[in-house]
Amino acid sequence: MTDPVFLVPDLADQLERVGEVGQFTLPAAEAKHAAVKRIRTGEPVVLTDGSGRGVSAAFGTADTVTGSGVLPARSPRPRVTVVQAIPKSERSELAVDLAVQAGADRIIPWQSDRCIAKWDGKPGKAEKAWAKWEAAAVSAMKQSRRLDGAHVGDLLTDIDDLADALADRPWAEPVDSVLILVLHEEAATPLAQLDLDVDEIVLVIGPEGGVSPREVEAGQPVVLGPEVYRTASAAAVALGAIGVLTSRWAR
Repeated sequence: MTDPVFLVPDLADQLERVGEVGQFTLPAAEAKHAAVKRIRTGEPVVLTDGSGRGVSAAFGTADTVTGSGVLPARSPRPRVTVVQAIPKSERSELAVDLAVQAGADRIIPWQSDRCIAKWDGKPGKAEKAWAKWEAAAVSAMKQSRRLDGAHVGDLLTDIDDLADALADRPWAEPVDSVLILVLHEEAATPLAQLDLDVDEIVLVIGPEGGVSPREVEAGQPVVLGPEVYRTASAAAVALGAIGVLTSRWAR
């Protein structure tokens, strides 16, 4: 079994202060999580700040762990950004959970033309909804033993602003080539027939009502297969296919 992952947002500062084999302090919420999981003294754990930085460590007592070394950074190619139309009700966080578990490098919430769910109604609604997505992404990152992938971008309200939304990338390596794919059940081109040798793939996932004609033009329309997926599961299925068709799943 792989080692449990704990989120330490100030990991970089702690590393600079105590060194990679020093004593680290867990945030209160993570210390409580360790207690719930009944992590015992000396058990191996992994600390991450969610941006790809990781430290292997041994659990101490209460909120302390002792580091044993910095873990190598993960730099998959292509990176995958999921532009996720806001699903209805409980499927909203499910979409984030599944996409991060499947390997999404970031998620951009999208209030598309045909979205029933809206974030920009009541004051403060968007902030609360965004916080739920971030919490779901962090939980899925830890569950899937990742050091990154919990980055949730700002709300995109118009597909015409996609280029600006994509510019704020949470990873360090440069992006010289981008392939924008619009998942569309009526597309003629299967994902498996595309050349995926690019630095970043952007998956545009529409709502249950589908993407509008103008939104289809945001990128290359593609179809995953003969089945029509719910908006909450489409990104995860596409990420699985990309993992097989590229070197993303190579160890």
